[in-house]
Amino acid sequence: MHVPAFSAEAPVAPFDPAARKLQAGGINEVMVLGTPHLSQLPKSFDAAHLSALNARLLEWRPDAIAIEAVSGPQCAYLRSYPQRYADTIKSYCWDPAAARATTGLDVMAATVQAQRLLAAWPASPSAAQRRTLASLFLAGGEPASALVQWLRLPEAERRAGDGLDAALVAVLNARLQRRGEDVRIAAVVAAKSGHERVYAMDDHTADAPAENEADEKAYGEAIMKAWDNPFAAQRKRISDALEAASTTPAAVLAMYRAHNGPAMAEMAFRGDFGAALEEPSPSHYGRNYVAYWETRNLRMASNIREVMMARPGMRVLVVVGASHKAYLEAYLRQMHDVRIAGTDDLLRQAD
Repeated sequence: MHVPAFSAEAPVAPFDPAARKLQAGGINEVMVLGTPHLSQLPKSFDAAHLSALNARLLEWRPDAIAIEAVSGPQCAYLRSYPQRYADTIKSYCWDPAAARATTGLDVMAATVQAQRLLAAWPASPSAAQRRTLASLFLAGGEPASALVQWLRLPEAERRAGDGLDAALVAVLNARLQRRGEDVRIAAVVAAKSGHERVYAMDDHTADAPAENEADEKAYGEAIMKAWDNPFAAQRKRISDALEAASTTPAAVLAMYRAHNGPAMAEMAFRGDFGAALEEPSPSHYGRNYVAYWETRNLRMASNIREVMMARPGMRVLVVVGASHKAYLEAYLRQMHDVRIAGTDDLLRQAD
């Protein structure tokens, strides 16, 4: 076999995956919508004012929606390792125990059954089929996807049966009232777009507890000291003002324009990750925090990329905390078969 000779002295440009894009066929498009966490907004915030934003997202016509949530299978793994992930489980994993008791299926078995059901999913599924799929999503630890099925049912069909008992119906109805962006934006837009589910793409496998209480205390103090800076203060002032003013659909659009703009991304870096990177503790707590942050975002980006494997040429909407937006766009921009769709036009000022 002949191997071409390369001159060791010839200058070679560094390999850049982002410069080697798909040349033929429809490339995947990803739109990353940075959002404040709705559950943390003032109680006066009216989720009905998300109507203009959701209408714009519907106009973009996504083929799939990914959310900042830990998947059922990853949570099952985390539960198998409580020595490391006990706090993560409490904070980020929905408990599918009630759904398991009703369906008789653990997370993995329910996930397999849901996948099989979707593989043979009819164009016009019955209400019973939707209730069954909702029960499988709950047992599989995917409550946001269960809500998509619930929203696609007529209200009269949102009842017990086909794998759902009265307790699970109550769970679904209660979650519909939550103020999380997974419900008020992602699940609502997914259901109205004719989707059958959303995709949990968060990753917390880089989480790790401190070695002892003293180390945990020192870590927290070092990070809080790093965060005490003018950029973080400015970002908080701007965010607080935007949230307080979000009393109309147009004002909510303005809030999202600001959170998705480059100025806010720069403030997030300077006030948070950049400040932590340079904090001077002998144990390098800030650098440890940034390593966790970058690892988490890289794994989130890979989960988003995986969504596109089944149907190349997709439009994928990612609904994620605003601090993640610039990182995810930067990482996904490197993919050969991905183009980043900006949010500027979508979030333009209302007429």
